[in-house]
Amino acid sequence: MDRSLGIGIIGCGNIATTYLRLSPLFRGIEVRACADIDAAVANARAEEFSVRAESVAALLAADDIDIVVNLTIPAAHFEVSRAILEAGKHVYSEKPYVLSVEEGMELEALARKKGLRIGSAPDTFLGGAGQLARHIVDAGMIGRITSGTAHVLSHGMEHWHPNPDFFYQPGGGPILDLGPYYLASLVQLAGPVLRVAALTSIPAPQRTITSEPRRGQTIDVATPTTVHALLEFANGAVVTVNASWDVWSHGHSPLEIYGEEGSLFLPDPNFFGGEVRLTRKAEPAPLPEAWEHAFAVPNQDHGGRQLANYRTVGLADMAMSIMADRPHRCSAELALHVVDIMTGMLRSGESGRFEAMRTTCERPAALSPKEALDLTVPVADSKVA
Repeated sequence: MDRSLGIGIIGCGNIATTYLRLSPLFRGIEVRACADIDAAVANARAEEFSVRAESVAALLAADDIDIVVNLTIPAAHFEVSRAILEAGKHVYSEKPYVLSVEEGMELEALARKKGLRIGSAPDTFLGGAGQLARHIVDAGMIGRITSGTAHVLSHGMEHWHPNPDFFYQPGGGPILDLGPYYLASLVQLAGPVLRVAALTSIPAPQRTITSEPRRGQTIDVATPTTVHALLEFANGAVVTVNASWDVWSHGHSPLEIYGEEGSLFLPDPNFFGGEVRLTRKAEPAPLPEAWEHAFAVPNQDHGGRQLANYRTVGLADMAMSIMADRPHRCSAELALHVVDIMTGMLRSGESGRFEAMRTTCERPAALSPKEALDLTVPVADSKVA
């Protein structure tokens, strides 16, 4: 029988259901307990997914918990992750990992002192689409990356989320909330960033909630909701990033990568699959043959669209890496570099200057189709709720 590390979850809101539902797909992890500041919420999640509910203190003290997943709100990520490390547990955080470079450096120092690992979402770049793009780049099919664009544009969160307030406070906004998906994808393809510049704005200082149960209530906006940024990469590439919650419609692709020999068009990096398109020079080109990646297969219905969702693969890769004593892909170094990029954008919006990065990282190892299969539980054995 495969060995598994015990997983505990702190924070039992919406995203917890995703981790609890999808974790049985993967080897190396077993969710055993959950906790929340609201005991009733923890009890409900525990009953729904047949795990035990604990207080936060009891979960941190539990002998059968090896990794604690931090699913609290972004403003609490640092304090909760520090408490997890102090308790002698590895930590895997939802994005954004922390809200400042200083917080991330403090956590990394504590983890080194205690011999513990830190991992962080997003793990969507490990999906079939992102890894096909990585294979194309690494195979030299578009030549050296010279530039690119990233667009994450919509009209916000208040039309669907029951309590959207935190999206519009410091720690929220389209860059810190959705930027990690796009920036982690860019870094895994092109490598680390040297400096950034940005223009930022708050076009609507108040937003009106149109979702239930708080329809008609207003939210004060305290963080930029439109960010137009330029990124200079260490490899010489320059990329434009546009992120906004003030756009009703647009015609931009989510991610486009331009190389000396061709171009690469990627789907929404918030998901794991989707269509990847390639050109050589100006002509459409065929994709590599026999590329069948487990994390490209649609497995969930989203309003009539069949999408691939394999969240928790980053957690499983971290657990398997701990047991094999090798680096994990959704590392603290990658997550902190993404935070550095995002907070640099916001600082540049205030200062009007280019902001140099204080961190760097290696590109995470690619995840081949075989390695993806090695992380999964055979379908007949999985117990996905």
